[in-house]
Amino acid sequence: MSQLLSRRSVLSSLPGALLAGMLPGCAGAPKPVNSPSAPGGLRLGASSPFPADFAWGVATAAYQIEGAASEDGRGPSIWDKFSKQPGATFEGQTGDVACDHYHRYREDVELMRTLGARAYRFSISWSRVLPEGRGQVNEKGLDFYSRLVDELAHAGITPYATLFHWDYPSALFDKGGWLERDTADWFAEYASIVVKRLGDRVTRWMTLNEPNVVITLGHVRGIHAPGLKLPPEKAIVAAHHFMRAHGKAVQAIRAAARPATHPEVGVAFAFAGYYPATSSKEDLAAAEEHTFVSGERALFSPAWWLDPMLRGSYPADGLSRWGKALPENFERDLDEIHQPQEFLGLNVYWSDPVRRGADGRPEELKRPPGYPRAANDWQPITPQALYYAPRFAHGRYQLPIYIMENGLSVRDQLFLDGSIHDPQRVDYLQRALMRLADALRDGVPVRGYFHWSLLDNFEWSDGFKQRFGLVYVDFTSQKRVPKDSFAFYRDVIQSNGARALAPTTVAADVVSP
Repeated sequence: MSQLLSRRSVLSSLPGALLAGMLPGCAGAPKPVNSPSAPGGLRLGASSPFPADFAWGVATAAYQIEGAASEDGRGPSIWDKFSKQPGATFEGQTGDVACDHYHRYREDVELMRTLGARAYRFSISWSRVLPEGRGQVNEKGLDFYSRLVDELAHAGITPYATLFHWDYPSALFDKGGWLERDTADWFAEYASIVVKRLGDRVTRWMTLNEPNVVITLGHVRGIHAPGLKLPPEKAIVAAHHFMRAHGKAVQAIRAAARPATHPEVGVAFAFAGYYPATSSKEDLAAAEEHTFVSGERALFSPAWWLDPMLRGSYPADGLSRWGKALPENFERDLDEIHQPQEFLGLNVYWSDPVRRGADGRPEELKRPPGYPRAANDWQPITPQALYYAPRFAHGRYQLPIYIMENGLSVRDQLFLDGSIHDPQRVDYLQRALMRLADALRDGVPVRGYFHWSLLDNFEWSDGFKQRFGLVYVDFTSQKRVPKDSFAFYRDVIQSNGARALAPTTVAADVVSP
């Protein structure tokens, strides 16, 4: 295919997974349910359920915004090399400069302060801290993150730091990368160095971002860095080492943190689940069951990754298909992988409809032609994902939930009046928060919401084509222009969510006439 696929397009190519289905409000589909007693029932215009200390935030990632790829001792990552391969990214674009955040971080923190953001999720570049992935520490790299954290403190913004957001050091990839068992120890060493420097001011940590996407798109399909096309059996081994790295990093964070800081640790997982096609109990159970199926699509499945991390065992259906591919004596690693976490972070962009089929098994449904989608095509407009993803994840793992990423790609442009009008993003954001509010009302302990993203940025294989930001970035001049969605989200934060819950003409899930 000539079209480059995004990190979240993965389900369209996995066995048994579709990017198609029916929503309430579409022709031939059931009408939306507005009864508060129904599962996921829509409650329009109700009072805000968001707690007073809710973490309203924004999110970014190092390679996507920092730039300064060869400055102050930073070593190359796999994305530095992959993005320079012919045809690897849209129009050959790279993150060499990106948003130039490395030099403009004070300006960007000021934007967050103006937004009223209470929290900021960012990632730390492993190869900026350790140019060779291990060994000699690059003090200038650590100093940058220390200055950023201080700037956030000055603005009254709580930092949420991610240790790995896809930019694996090239030097370690040359030594085997995630296929090498020692990679778990390398990652733990890096985690310890970072926490020792920043842990007096950063107390909320994520070990990994979307490991299921890294393995599936980067190691099986080859459309993301490092561009490998491994047989699934080898990818299963890399995934196991990824989980070991998580477990060892959790231990390293706790060992390196100062006792009085009481660090909170979790993971940010790409959670593309399912929702019930109707309000029936049968369809609700089918959607939850299907969300955690492993089997053929284990490498992307929440259960394949999160069960070992949070329950101490691989799911039975996944083991029956892939157990022989796991490393010998893998059971001995499960105690290492299964470490206590204070929260579970979910990156939620879409979900797919399921009903209980005539044969008693979950049945995926197709969407009608012309169903509304984001600018990137892989993201159908499904705000109900913000209800069912946290509900199902909490039900299985019994941890507080953060929405660590959620947003919408829009083909933004500067209008003749000098503004960036993005009504689709404003509308989507309101719909998503309405459904998240329903999850809170139904008892799901959601602790925060981080919009992806603060800035338009380098969107991996899609380069700068996809714009997710609340702030428009001219990548030639680096000028920042807040969009209409910036003002809307500012009002949402100031009202602690109430602005998003104003009465609407249609229910949040209805996106077609």
